[in-house]
Amino acid sequence: MELRHLRYFVTVAEELNFSKAALKLYTAQPSLSQQIKDLEEYVGVQLFNRTKRKVELTEEGAAFLEQARLTLMQADKAVATARQIAKTKQQRLRIGFVATAEAHIFPQVLPQLRIQHPELITEFTYLDEQQNIQALMQNQLDIAFTHQNLNTETICSQKIFDEVLIFVLPKNHPFAKEKVIPLHALGYLDFVLPSAEQFPSLYALIYEFIQQHDFTLHTQEMTDVLIKINQLKHQNWCTILPAYAKNMFSSDLVIATLAIDLPKLPLFINFNSQQTSNHTKILLEQLSKVFCSE
Repeated sequence: MELRHLRYFVTVAEELNFSKAALKLYTAQPSLSQQIKDLEEYVGVQLFNRTKRKVELTEEGAAFLEQARLTLMQADKAVATARQIAKTKQQRLRIGFVATAEAHIFPQVLPQLRIQHPELITEFTYLDEQQNIQALMQNQLDIAFTHQNLNTETICSQKIFDEVLIFVLPKNHPFAKEKVIPLHALGYLDFVLPSAEQFPSLYALIYEFIQQHDFTLHTQEMTDVLIKINQLKHQNWCTILPAYAKNMFSSDLVIATLAIDLPKLPLFINFNSQQTSNHTKILLEQLSKVFCSE
């Protein structure tokens, strides 16, 4: 038994006339009669009483009609639900991001994107860098913003910009009033740095900078350093962070100038090169307009 058998049966039951039902179903009457006969054989009962003058439902047919209608309604609902999910997926853009993207990308790109493409459904997930990468690899994200260049056979990476790093210390720190802090002075300071687990790219960049200039820092790692940044003043610690972190400062922290420029932290947009949706392409175009023109 197929759904078409039920549709044919319901139409005949409503019309109580095979000729009218056949016209309504755009099929030939002999074919319709055969379909109903096949259905009755499958169910094992007679659903209609047929005479030359009229067609009427049997008691079994009336009971079957009620359930057939429910079945068809449920089938139509199932089809509509599946199609709606497919439509939503086509309009959905799943974005995993690090804090730099939230601070710099979204405010400049998303408002215009939503105006130009109101049908776009954006789903944002804040993850640490390794979680972002893993989610992208497992196709749980369409786009992942990271500080790592992930270029592989399946993942395409494009650099958006370089984030400036800043040197931060408490306002009452002895070096806070220095116009320029000499490089050798860093060896006398106590540093707290973002943890390698949470911020692997930033951690690696800072330590590469230390090794390049051949000096030693007194450091310790802190998880959630961006959240706990205002605790620096209580311990007289210094730190090196992306520039967007200054928006989280209290007035007890200041940015100092070093005698040498700090490195810059790149931000990449990563996506599956073999499954690039139209909405991913739209976002890439918008990013190109905003950041390539700067």
